[in-house]
Amino acid sequence: QVQLVESGGGSVQAGGSLRLSCVASGIIFSQYCMGWFRQAPGKEREVVAAILSNGDFAYGGDSLKGRFTLSQDNAKKTLYLQMNSLKPEDTAMYFCAARARSSGGSCPGLSQNYHYWGQGTQVTVSS
Repeated sequence: QVQLVESGGGSVQAGGSLRLSCVASGIIFSQYCMGWFRQAPGKEREVVAAILSNGDFAYGGDSLKGRFTLSQDNAKKTLYLQMNSLKPEDTAMYFCAARARSSGGSCPGLSQNYHYWGQGTQVTVSS
């Protein structure tokens, strides 16, 4: 059974930092595509960052580049999201997602075509 458990959320002031973690179980981590998404109240879920098919990292928008950093530890089966210079508009529930690589090795990338989702961790940024 695939499980994704997020942690590291919290309340911070604008300009602060948080590091989110997503621990996966029930999968061979290196054979899965992983990503972070977020959903603010009243808004649609949007991609934050994801691992591409070639192993590179991609980010959901220019506003995230330079502030958010994706990383992974295959041995710990953990995906991280380092968030710096946080802004009030970053306030959202953050979700980890996973999907097995296709037979050709491809990943959903920045799309939302993931099969497994965690319960989320709340990030609140105050001005």
